[in-house]
Amino acid sequence: MLKTEAPSLPHADLDLYPLGELVAALVDDQLGAVAAVRAAAPQIAAAVAAALPRIEAGGRLIYVGASTSGRLGVLDGVELSPTFSWPAQRALGLLAGGRRAMFESVEGAEDDFGAGEAQLRALDAGAQDVVLLLAASGSTPFVLGALAAGRALGCLTVGIANNPGAPLTLGAALAITLDTGAEVISGSTRLKAGTAQKIALNTFSSALMVRLNKVYGNLMVDLKPSNAKLKQRALALTMHATGADEAAARDALEQCQFQIKVAIVVLSKQVTTDQAQRLLATTKGSVRAALAL
Repeated sequence: MLKTEAPSLPHADLDLYPLGELVAALVDDQLGAVAAVRAAAPQIAAAVAAALPRIEAGGRLIYVGASTSGRLGVLDGVELSPTFSWPAQRALGLLAGGRRAMFESVEGAEDDFGAGEAQLRALDAGAQDVVLLLAASGSTPFVLGALAAGRALGCLTVGIANNPGAPLTLGAALAITLDTGAEVISGSTRLKAGTAQKIALNTFSSALMVRLNKVYGNLMVDLKPSNAKLKQRALALTMHATGADEAAARDALEQCQFQIKVAIVVLSKQVTTDQAQRLLATTKGSVRAALAL
């Protein structure tokens, strides 16, 4: 029996717990997700290091999964655009059962090895692409099909599973094992296993974006201000980074269509918007490097 499917011995009478104890048990069990990701930190770092040159060369992040794992992959990719202005066409999600499976269960879709293989091939995936393959069990046929295609096409394959020694992690170029063990509700990998996958994906993609100069210090300076809330956040970030007052920061942002990086360089170096953009272009978008020129 897979560790993720094994009964949770400490909570055999879960259905008899008073409500407060029940909620506490569910919350406390999630701490195991954090511990599992912490133990896998070196594997995540290795995946970021291997992915970086491919992504810098124009590659894509391709997330593959079924059910909970697949939805978490789609979520991570979708959030990169507003958070880091990452092009949507360079963060793609392949979900067993297609788009409908994002909102409802599509029974049997995860068992289709050929569909996983075909979906990845349909993207014209190649050597610069990074394929993140997620499966709590580590043996989902749809995901293994995509793994086979990814290997054949020369993609960087990163297998993420919650069971040690899984076919997915053994077959991928790089393995991230999130050993979360038994679930408090036995077999429900939407709980601790899913939480660990979410943390691991957040960590991987955020670290990658930091290395791609999407962050200055610890400030999110490449967000896409697509609504009033994000425009206000862009203003606050610009003021914090430069020490400028609200009026000066807003003026700089308006001149550059609310590109925070450009506004920071404009205000910090007292240059024009065009000059700031040229400085950033020469430093691959690094605000810190641009300010040093």
